[in-house]
Amino acid sequence: MEERRLMNRISLSSGSAVIEIEGVGPVLFERSRRARRLNISIHPFRGVRVAVPYGLSLQRGREFVRRKAGWIRGHIAKIEREMERRKAIMADLVPVDAEEAKKRLIARLDELACRHGFSYNRVFIRNQRTRWGSCSPMNNISLNIKLASLPQDLADYVILHELVHTRIRSHDRQFWKELDRLTGGAKAADMRLELYRLLLI
Repeated sequence: MEERRLMNRISLSSGSAVIEIEGVGPVLFERSRRARRLNISIHPFRGVRVAVPYGLSLQRGREFVRRKAGWIRGHIAKIEREMERRKAIMADLVPVDAEEAKKRLIARLDELACRHGFSYNRVFIRNQRTRWGSCSPMNNISLNIKLASLPQDLADYVILHELVHTRIRSHDRQFWKELDRLTGGAKAADMRLELYRLLLI
């Protein structure tokens, strides 16, 4: 009865509901104006979400999830294995003193900028939870203090990424070509960096 009430509410409003689906677990159903069809997404920490287009009933969404239950379980298992791998990588990181980390990052930024002929305005070392670094339109560079805990080549990759942004603002083909020239493998470094995303949380 409670599930039926939730189904009726989401099918008649712009709200959302979390419903337990047998063989899958809790699933968040959300109305979406952008969705053209039922769409399942699975994310670490956030679980399973189904975007439900307006005009489709929640019952259709539930049936869709049931049909895809095997696929969902497979992806959840894959995510769990990946999270365990990342946790193991994180466990090997050595904690760094904050003041020492700031000094090291600024010194490395200066060294790489000088070596490759870049210039920037100011540098800020912050403890951020969403990004490793950024470059403002005024060429102010912000670096995440947690970079000091990464392997040196990955910290260098992030620093060079932001330095290239002092010349090329977008992430277009020219940007990646220049970053690849400097790092010898920008896309590979970018993928490796994803393994350490738990450090940002």
